[in-house]
Amino acid sequence: MQSVAAALARLGDLAATPTVSRLANAFAAAGHELALVGGPVRDAFLDRPLHDLDFTTDATPDQILALVKPLSEAQWDIGRAYGTIGASLAGETVEITTYRADSYDGTTRKPDVVFGTSLEPDLLRRDFTVNAMALRLPQLMLVDPAGGIDDLLAQRLRTPSTPEVSFGDDPLRMLRAARFTGQLGFTLDLDTAVAMETMRESIRIVSAERIGDELSKLLVSRDPRAGIEVLMESGLAEIVLPEIPGLRLEIDEHHHHKDVYQHTLTVLEQAMGYETSRGSLEAPDLIVRLAALLHDIGKPATRKLEPGGVVSFYHHDVVGAKLAKKRLRALRFDNDTINAVARLIELHLRFFGYTEGAWTDSAVRRYVRDAGDQLERLHILTRADVTTRNRRKADRLGFAYDDLEQRIAALNEQEELGAVRPDLDGEQIMAVLGLKPGREVGEAYRYLLEQRLDDGPLGEEEATRRLIQWRAERAE
Repeated sequence: MQSVAAALARLGDLAATPTVSRLANAFAAAGHELALVGGPVRDAFLDRPLHDLDFTTDATPDQILALVKPLSEAQWDIGRAYGTIGASLAGETVEITTYRADSYDGTTRKPDVVFGTSLEPDLLRRDFTVNAMALRLPQLMLVDPAGGIDDLLAQRLRTPSTPEVSFGDDPLRMLRAARFTGQLGFTLDLDTAVAMETMRESIRIVSAERIGDELSKLLVSRDPRAGIEVLMESGLAEIVLPEIPGLRLEIDEHHHHKDVYQHTLTVLEQAMGYETSRGSLEAPDLIVRLAALLHDIGKPATRKLEPGGVVSFYHHDVVGAKLAKKRLRALRFDNDTINAVARLIELHLRFFGYTEGAWTDSAVRRYVRDAGDQLERLHILTRADVTTRNRRKADRLGFAYDDLEQRIAALNEQEELGAVRPDLDGEQIMAVLGLKPGREVGEAYRYLLEQRLDDGPLGEEEATRRLIQWRAERAE
């Protein structure tokens, strides 16, 4: 946390940059107010990078556009109906929005857009006090009508108006509260936390896309566990991601198993650690974190109480993959993300068979083939899934996975596992068998691929011999 003087000095340096100073001077010369608002002002106090330059002004959208055109390389007005004009100045993106004084009907998130005429009321309608500060330009005057600096110093999230009014205006702010808890490391003001619990049902008017977007931002924050716990405590998780509260399985007095919910949060945290320590992915990695969060959601549906106090979860990997696909589709995630997460969940138990007996080279090849381009993420998820407090067991599993990765590396050096193909391509198969393109060519291709996975590179001659034999056996 920066001192007020240090934060103002940072903001002064930002205001002196060509992009900001040119804007400030242009608006002042035209007789309009301009203020830097929201995230950059907050982050100056938190000693975070200053980016996403957002400004607010008394100028109308038409007046904003007229002022920025001579200064910018490009402009866009997709948000014009809400008072926002975007522009690119010297390669930097800025957004400038007319003061707002909107009203909401409480049944949708779409406000009746009303432009305001002064800065302070505009700030007081924002989500949290720490985001309701502004720096007037070019005067460099800090405006803080809701006590945002005090809340920054206390590391507290609080709404500028009463939380009932704020969340009533826009229920998505409740998810933003959870996200900022993880992103900034702040705690919720008591009144804010209580309002989130009592008003949680109103989140249902928010679109699935916006909910999915907020959950994604929460997961890639520095402490997603804190934000998830806010969602759980408020009851919002029951509505937006019910599979996670579902992990809190009741413990039968005669049957005992680990707390699946707490295990899941630990796996998430450990996966984040592997993102950093392995350095193989660009952290934070949303796919890894989604897979970690959802990897055991198939357990409630597959739990079976066995004799002798044993609890089993047979096929929870397969069931979990299907449930993850369903949930992520409902939240409007893209298909690549959905398929990657589901694949990781489906495969996350595969390794544990490795510790029960030595895998053949064929099994290692299939592990790599089935993981495909998700192999590194599978490495991370599988290692993170070891949460036992038994140090000897944890070491045994860790050493076993080390061995598996070494075998993958050795086979990859010999055979280029990442690009495993049959020894004959489709054209060669058709030539050997005298076929035209069709179903039998695909069957022959898959047969040779299985042979390649079982025995490694065969060479063209041996592959041809086996293909002819396969064809003869099918004809018998």
